[in-house]
Amino acid sequence: MNYSKEIIIHAPREEVVAKLKNPKNFKHWQKGFISYKHITGIQGKPDARSRLKYKMGNRKIEMIETIIKENSPNELHLSYDAQGVFNIQKNYFEVESENATLWISYNDFEFSGFMKILGTLMPGIFKKQSLKYMQDFKAFVENGTSILNK
Repeated sequence: MNYSKEIIIHAPREEVVAKLKNPKNFKHWQKGFISYKHITGIQGKPDARSRLKYKMGNRKIEMIETIIKENSPNELHLSYDAQGVFNIQKNYFEVESENATLWISYNDFEFSGFMKILGTLMPGIFKKQSLKYMQDFKAFVENGTSILNK
């Protein structure tokens, strides 16, 4: 499954990218986020791997994030490997104006096992979740709004 989402964030590109890459900020815009642990490579650089944990409903999900390409502040490509789901996310950041950034995210999902059924029958879940993260990130960057306060 492939799709893209985009959003304009009213902040300079360098600020947007710095806040997006900082794991300390994940809890403020990624609903269900539990923890982040760097496991191999140079943190923030290509081939670095980290373990992320989330709680989604009654399920705990663990995934490995790998940085594929890091070309700040222009682009950041990542892969996420979890049970039944492999996702490559290519993020591009374009200057709209001095204080506005266009974030474009291309997502390519591969499913296996039960997740293959879910991905086939309900692709909208993944698209909706991607957009929700982007909207929550926008609110965090623009207004300092954290989902922890909701």
